[in-house]
Amino acid sequence: MEQNLVELAFKAADDKRAEDIVVLDMKGVSLIADYFLICHGNSDKQVQAIARELKDKAEEQGYTVKRLEGFDQARWILVDLGDVVAHIFHKEERGYYNLERLWGDASFVEIEQGETH
Repeated sequence: MEQNLVELAFKAADDKRAEDIVVLDMKGVSLIADYFLICHGNSDKQVQAIARELKDKAEEQGYTVKRLEGFDQARWILVDLGDVVAHIFHKEERGYYNLERLWGDASFVEIEQGETH
C-alpha cells in the first residue's frame, strides 16, 4: 500500500512538472517516515501547484494528509502523508537544504514513469 502512495506522490509531482524528483527509502534511517519524496519547482506558484496536486490526489485515493506546512511562503512545503513525506522546494532553496546529502544513508528508490505526457 505504501508503494502505491509513493507512486501516487511521484505522479502528482510529475504531473505539475516538478523537477529532479527523488524518492529516498527512509526505513531504518529515520523514524519520521518510510519514504521521502523530494522535488522542486521554479516559482512560488509552481511549488504551491505541486503541493496542491499531491494533497488532492492523495485525498481522492483515501489517504489522509496529516500535515501541510509552508504553503503560503512556498519556499519549502512539507506534505505529510504518514508513510510518505513530500518535501517540495523552491528551486533557490533546494540546494541550500540539500536533504539528499543530509539523509545520505538512505537509498534512492526508482519509480517507473509511465506515459504521463
